[in-house]
Amino acid sequence: MRKSRIALLAITLASASLAVPTQVATAEAGQVTVSVNARAGLESVSDAAIGVNHAVWDANLGTNAVADLLKSAGTQIMRYPGGSYSDIYHWKTNTAPGGYVAPDTDFDHFMSGVQRANAQAMVIANYGTGTPEEAAEWVHYANVEKHYGVKYWEIGNELYGNGHYGANWEADDHADKSPAGYATVTKQYIQAMKAVDPSIKVGIVLTTPGNWPDGIVGGGDAGTWNQVVLQIAGPSADFAILHWYPGGSTGPEAFSKTAQVTDAVWLARRQIAKYAGKDLGIALTEINTGYGQNTQPGALFAADAYASLTAAGVFSVDWWNVHNGPGTVSTVAGHTDYGDFGLLSSGVCASDGTTCEPALNTPFGPYFGISLAARFAPPGAQLVRAVASDPMVKTHAARKPNGDLSVLLVNEDETNSKSVTLSYAGYSPAATAQVASHGNGDTAIATSTGTATSVTLAPYSITVLTLHPSAAVTGPAQPGRPTASAVTASDATLTWPAGAAGLKYELHRQNGVITEQWGETTGTTFTVHNLTPGTRYTANVIARDASGKVSWASPPVTFQTGTPSAAPCAVTFADVSDWGNGYVGSVDITNTGTNAIDSWNLAFTWPTAWQQLNSGWNGTWTSTGSSVLVSNADFNRTIAPGATVNVGLVGAYQGPNVLPALFTLNGALCTTR
Repeated sequence: MRKSRIALLAITLASASLAVPTQVATAEAGQVTVSVNARAGLESVSDAAIGVNHAVWDANLGTNAVADLLKSAGTQIMRYPGGSYSDIYHWKTNTAPGGYVAPDTDFDHFMSGVQRANAQAMVIANYGTGTPEEAAEWVHYANVEKHYGVKYWEIGNELYGNGHYGANWEADDHADKSPAGYATVTKQYIQAMKAVDPSIKVGIVLTTPGNWPDGIVGGGDAGTWNQVVLQIAGPSADFAILHWYPGGSTGPEAFSKTAQVTDAVWLARRQIAKYAGKDLGIALTEINTGYGQNTQPGALFAADAYASLTAAGVFSVDWWNVHNGPGTVSTVAGHTDYGDFGLLSSGVCASDGTTCEPALNTPFGPYFGISLAARFAPPGAQLVRAVASDPMVKTHAARKPNGDLSVLLVNEDETNSKSVTLSYAGYSPAATAQVASHGNGDTAIATSTGTATSVTLAPYSITVLTLHPSAAVTGPAQPGRPTASAVTASDATLTWPAGAAGLKYELHRQNGVITEQWGETTGTTFTVHNLTPGTRYTANVIARDASGKVSWASPPVTFQTGTPSAAPCAVTFADVSDWGNGYVGSVDITNTGTNAIDSWNLAFTWPTAWQQLNSGWNGTWTSTGSSVLVSNADFNRTIAPGATVNVGLVGAYQGPNVLPALFTLNGALCTTR
């Protein structure tokens, strides 16, 4: 979405100066325990996980200096031609009518930089002012004529911002600006582009759950943007495109946003499965923070966000932007922050004319956060569960293809060091560890040798521990991802691909960082009983051979149990009118028993910390923390057998709006319809 402020500024080439960092830990380090469980497997890292945005207004696009810096940071994919410019950019002429295009930023210059960085490309076809034929010709030029092998292609950028929902920042010349209009034409793009190269992967624009205009139904539409786009274009697409600018005006506010990742991806996957009827990969092709874009808060957010999104199964995370230009200048954590959404300095002065950025291409804080995220979890690594006793220490862990284990530790405390003691389940590390770290104000990543079981984190710092196994152990091959079927309120059947003969399979449920073994079998299916209704479960399969050696944990399966089919009551909770951060909810309460209900109380709990009750009607509504209770009014006190009463509410949310799954009426669990 964001357009650079440097489009009208000249960028002067200069060399970046990097100094060796120093870190001093305070004596009063807070005591923190970190637990890592290698049996609790999460998602694996793709070869496109670490990404950045490159834009045609950037005169340094494709230069050797920039390519070398991005390579050093571990960049695996570069997105082009740049946000909203994508919908006015014409690749053949390297022009963007109405916008600035810098010299030497054409597609071949871009690919030169991509190749020098040993990366790959994510290319955005012009939907707003382009045609399917123009996009197909681009595919032909890239992959048939030039043999660039561009795998990933997007169809437009943020087309929900074309005015259909009121806000209008995205160019769109189509008469029909609805989600149906976008989806219908996008299918033509996909067909034309894949006719040229069937091997390419094409992505479609979705809204991120919990972010505008998610949940809104435009005039004349059959549903939300995601519902309509997925129903029409989803079956033809290969991946979904999300953008995320979570905001935050302070460090704690910005850091708290990564807690939304799991639910946002969960909701996106449920929408994809429901409306597209297939699995689509998810790429987050724009992300940045709302606070400290150039200083240490940006670095901390970047490291935590990349790891969180990868653990949730997002295959590509692309930072906005390589160069962007200064905005509002401030002092953050003792250092000048230029309000610049770029990873690298543009080397220009802010609008006040007195505050100037450092030399061109000097890395800003997020550059180092992304660099450490790349070191932490390279392609092929599988993230595993890790948890810290202190909420100000964000913790991630990853098991690497070579058998090493790495731990990412982010200390979000601006003033206090943290003394960390680490323990491991399912992995036995050697005593020593390699340590890479970046602290507040550092201009490079420091490396040293430490121990596997303890480390001191400087205030506002990022640390990566790389551990080697205490002994080389070769176990069975990693089992394939299980699938869940026949899911009821209390049972679920898990099935997975068969491995080598003679193996036993253990079923492990993740409960935070703890894994609880549900059972084991020599087969490839297992039915779990006595589950809790309306609960989300994540589980892995681990293979064990006759000698007792175990495999890596399988990729996870996540499923949610239902509610009892036979209950004395039934509840239907619907979001009937949404405006992006709040909605009108309609709640039908049905007496499914044989006796009349005389006076009633309906109770439920918000699934997340960012949801709340604003008001309600047709009853007396109260809320305490996450708990909500509505009691009958005089006119609907009695519910006859088979009868339904309706109550309503206004709910608010500042993140993914996961609707409640469990309701009790006078203490009895209801069926949720």
